[in-house]
Amino acid sequence: MAPARGAGKAMRVSFSMAVREIRLLDDPVLRQKAKRVRIIDGSVEKLIDDMLETLRDAAGVGLAATQVGVPLRVCVIRLPDSEENIVLINPQIVRRNGERVIPEGCLSIPGYVADITRAESVQVKGKNRHGKEIRVKGEELLAQALEHELDHLNGVLYIDHLESLDELRELEPPNEKAASAAEEEEQRV
Repeated sequence: MAPARGAGKAMRVSFSMAVREIRLLDDPVLRQKAKRVRIIDGSVEKLIDDMLETLRDAAGVGLAATQVGVPLRVCVIRLPDSEENIVLINPQIVRRNGERVIPEGCLSIPGYVADITRAESVQVKGKNRHGKEIRVKGEELLAQALEHELDHLNGVLYIDHLESLDELRELEPPNEKAASAAEEEEQRV
């Protein structure tokens, strides 16, 4: 048997990222409590890569694994105007401070927003994609995204924070958006 090309050199296996289907409101996986990740292996790394690609494609701020049909405690966040991706495995909120009412939407409930109460700041602990323990402190949109995505991992949707679904507001189609609707859509996590 002939030696493989590059024998003796470290070989890097690459996988292509895929855009996964974002599950919508009526999908039962969105109501499941996600399971803890026991081992960060190639399948979890592929899930993370696919989630980041799906998030980019959907022009969202955050995405939980349950939103792509995988009931594992994994979420990704990428703030607008940031090149950094936040990857959290088995995240837990360890501190919340303050309250504020803000417009919120969801990739799993497209076309709608509602005002809900979220913390002013949040601190979360979890693991990064390499298994290293990390803490993420967030204010404003990051705090909102952290709470929103951790809600998803617990089977909770932002509409569950409403007293009535009558509080939902439909967004105008993109070509007819007013400036205020554009601002609300930016809050979609």
